[in-house]
Amino acid sequence: MKQFLAFVKKEFLYILRDPRTMLILLAMPIIMMMLFGFAITTEVKNTKLAIYDPSHDAVTQKIIERFSNNKYFEIDREVKDLSEVEDLFKSGEINLCLAFSDNFADDMLHTREASIQILADGSEPNQASMRVNYATQILNDYQRELMQQSGIRPQFQIVPQMKMLFNPQQKSEYNFVPGVIGMMLLLICAMMSSIAIVRERETGTMEVLLASPLPPSYIVIAKAIPYFCISSIDLVTTLCVARFLLHIPIAGSLLTIVALALVYIFMALSLGLLISSIAQSQLAAMLLSSMVLMLPTILLSGMMFPVEAMPWWLKDLSAIIPARWFIDAIRKLMIQGVSLQFVIKEFVILACMAALFLAVAIKKFKIRLE
Repeated sequence: MKQFLAFVKKEFLYILRDPRTMLILLAMPIIMMMLFGFAITTEVKNTKLAIYDPSHDAVTQKIIERFSNNKYFEIDREVKDLSEVEDLFKSGEINLCLAFSDNFADDMLHTREASIQILADGSEPNQASMRVNYATQILNDYQRELMQQSGIRPQFQIVPQMKMLFNPQQKSEYNFVPGVIGMMLLLICAMMSSIAIVRERETGTMEVLLASPLPPSYIVIAKAIPYFCISSIDLVTTLCVARFLLHIPIAGSLLTIVALALVYIFMALSLGLLISSIAQSQLAAMLLSSMVLMLPTILLSGMMFPVEAMPWWLKDLSAIIPARWFIDAIRKLMIQGVSLQFVIKEFVILACMAALFLAVAIKKFKIRLE
């Protein structure tokens, strides 16, 4: 029994002296509970709302006030012309638009029917449906209250007219397939390149590389080129499956989509090379590139859960997730058919990430064997 207790004590001491094990055992549950608790939500909060109100009468102002006081909406701007709305959706500046009829109050008094058009971005159909439902509920509540207070006949109606831009059929594939493309390319490319350098150390061929006259930067970049070519084939295959088997539209420029994806692939390969430079074994590199990247990509990229509904600290944290920028851009390109100017921000961010990861990977590349 004393020997058994001695082994137990030894194992306790080993665990307590290893900070990495303690971090996994104690900190990981807290981190995962916070991520799942705050990121996974079916609510769509902080909806950026645009208002088109040509009449500016007392009734429309009261309705606008209702939206302003609701926690799910933030009135972002008032548009003067409905032709502006589509570009605002494409640039991501708004999520919903309320368009009142020209004589809203007069229609209420005389025709007993006043219409409001609710415009939503259908490229994310689940979120768009929830936003439309929230807006419709506010309008229905206002109508009931108005009828009770003023005694207006029951046949009075505020008629919401819903319009889903970019995805009128509200197909969920339009939202999920671009997200799956982003996650798949990131994981496959990072996993492939994450073993490129550490494999040389494990197989004992690193001496040959270090004996070559090439500088470390050339060695690291040379490691990435074959994987870049193979990943480009994966990209073509993925786009063909999305277009011809899943029937996802490619409304934007195919050249822009390919250029964005190639930048993203190079960024993912650079991230994998960085992991390979710091990992001690191929197994560790695979675990880092798969498990560590998969969970944040699923939860924080906007692939499944809206970033707008997350608390501010998770929004800031999601900014360092590369897939967030790629998924946002490829949705705009494939579904909304935007031009390059609407995704230039995502291009620049992904290119900067690629340059940063590659520079750190070269810096961490060990030119001497340990």
